[in-house]
Amino acid sequence: MTTDSIIYPRVLPVGESALVIELADRIDLEVNQRIYDLAAAVEREGVPGVQELVPTYRSLLVRYDPLRAKFPDLARVLDELAQGAPSSRSAREQSRQTFEIPVVYGGEEGPDLATVAGHAGMTEDQVIAAHVGSIYRVYMLGFAPGFPYLGGLDPRIACPRLKTPRTRVPAGSVGIAENQTGVYPLSTPGGWQIIGRTPAPVFLPSREPPVAILPGSYVRFARISRGRALDIAEEVAQGSYSLPLRRR
Repeated sequence: MTTDSIIYPRVLPVGESALVIELADRIDLEVNQRIYDLAAAVEREGVPGVQELVPTYRSLLVRYDPLRAKFPDLARVLDELAQGAPSSRSAREQSRQTFEIPVVYGGEEGPDLATVAGHAGMTEDQVIAAHVGSIYRVYMLGFAPGFPYLGGLDPRIACPRLKTPRTRVPAGSVGIAENQTGVYPLSTPGGWQIIGRTPAPVFLPSREPPVAILPGSYVRFARISRGRALDIAEEVAQGSYSLPLRRR
């Protein structure tokens, strides 16, 4: 079966107590907004049996109690909600707030900046300017707790993943993989091209909520000096730092 013959939305079972509803077969801002609109509608309607909602780029995973809800009934309700709820993207974008993530680019903090620049046929400063010049949508969180998958990367600086992933990428590393950018919240293995690092934590288990940037929100990056990074690290240690939030 080709993707051209698939009719969306479609609902698929995931084991005995979960399902996924797909709205499209592409990564797209409007599709992603529809996913969050659908999740909001499910919460608003108080659909019986629903225990957890996990939005992704183009689909919504719904975990439910099989003693309170049956797959056919839940699939019908979700399909109706998906078909009947128009996207509120325009209204949300007009009042959206944008988090600003400070980044030290290049050097030890960004060992792959030169690689990205060479792939793009640009200077390192031009790559940095392109990276800070966009506003990014947080499409979803995944891979590691609080890892934001950010869409809206300038296509000029899109770059393939590393052929061999690193066994350890420091927490706060800012990377590029294909047409996405993101921030490593923890020290983990990873294969993204690392162009910089932020001293600002995007995931703190002791914080409520532990994730600083939630799905569906927006971020932009700001270039800072190593001196300013040290100042921010000190503020973080003292518990007095929070990500700048700007209304656009």
